[in-house]
Amino acid sequence: MFQGMHYVYEVYKEMSFSKAARNLFISQPSLSAAVKKAEKQIGFPIFDRSSNHIQLTELGKEYIRSIEIIMDVETGFQNYINDMKELKSGTIAIGGTNLFASYVLPPLLSRFTEQYPQVQVDLVEATTSQLTDRLFSGSLDLLIDNKNMDPAVYQKSFFCEEHLLLAVPIRLAVNEKMKNYALTASDIRENRHLNSRIPPVPLENFQNESFLLLKSGNDTRSRADRICHNAHVLPKIKLELDQQITAYNLSRYGMGISFCSDTLVRHVPDDEGLVYYKLDHKDALREVNFYYKRGRYMPRVVSTFLEMI
Repeated sequence: MFQGMHYVYEVYKEMSFSKAARNLFISQPSLSAAVKKAEKQIGFPIFDRSSNHIQLTELGKEYIRSIEIIMDVETGFQNYINDMKELKSGTIAIGGTNLFASYVLPPLLSRFTEQYPQVQVDLVEATTSQLTDRLFSGSLDLLIDNKNMDPAVYQKSFFCEEHLLLAVPIRLAVNEKMKNYALTASDIRENRHLNSRIPPVPLENFQNESFLLLKSGNDTRSRADRICHNAHVLPKIKLELDQQITAYNLSRYGMGISFCSDTLVRHVPDDEGLVYYKLDHKDALREVNFYYKRGRYMPRVVSTFLEMI
């Protein structure tokens, strides 16, 4: 009943027969035939092809859930086999948003692959929501993120603390009144913002400025909302974005104020176009963790990576 499930799952991931066929290195007619064969075996359609954009049928959704369970079991057994080979082979799939995938993970993965050159490393970059789905389904081993994830479902390995800051275009006139609170990128790298003698900025001074916030559901956005609410500030939102680094780069070009982490500031090149301010709220502090699914067999390659970091 689940013959050809990998073909079906690739179509589900891409929601496109043509893209899935390219990924699988087969022709589109061959892929269509394989999916139709799977549908014939179960006696119901998996995909609704009645519109321009294919979708899963109700039975198709249950079929995909079953596939993910089977794939998870297969992956767990393959990882067990790889462990018996003493880390001479195997794979590790790690996901992160643009910030983590571009700046934080590369040096860690470089160190790891130098020690274990036979291990295949897959680095996946996407939004937190997309990555969480992949971690749950088993296509990711680890997810690095600053979001608090459900402890009933996911376990975590602590990586570091990070602090949210206010990133303000230097050309804004409000900075003239805030000189006693202003910090540079060098100050952040030297951890001056962690010094208790450095005062947090009164957020209400930025009430009339434009803000660049992340979209609802993002951890940084949720924290920014609570920080603003606590300061009795209703931000004038100019743009809502998916990635923290995108908001940061737009702030660099003077488009508005954004909330950014000291992790980001430490990893990107210095920019004289921004001024940074310390924030006074418990939500300005959070953890960065590596998350993995609770109850799933942890391959030796994954535990070795976590020990290394």
